[in-house]
Amino acid sequence: MTITIRLAGGVIAGLVIWIAGVTLLNLGLRHGLPGYAGVEKAMTFTLPMLIARLAISAVSSLASGYGAARLGHGRRAATITGVILLLVFLPVHYMLFDRFPLWYHLVFLVSLPVLSIAGGALKRVA
Repeated sequence: MTITIRLAGGVIAGLVIWIAGVTLLNLGLRHGLPGYAGVEKAMTFTLPMLIARLAISAVSSLASGYGAARLGHGRRAATITGVILLLVFLPVHYMLFDRFPLWYHLVFLVSLPVLSIAGGALKRVA
């Protein structure tokens, strides 16, 4: 029972870490990347903006995987976190399919579980 509670806690923490990380880093993009705030609502991003968005997701995915593994006492929590993120964003990106290039969707969606798992693996190293 304790393992299940820790696993669930780790997954929840991982999801919260991802959301907080993306939110804070996106605020940084709004204030630090010229023109970003003006095109964010319309989602008419330039290539550097798309790459910056992928970068903040990557950092957040690594952090969420690490946090999930650390608090969930194992990489399994990081894996579950990454899969949940993927499942949440699949329908979102399906609906946004025409707004972004295919490579952007693929990189974003594949990176969610892969980088969460990689972040979980960092727990052993750290």
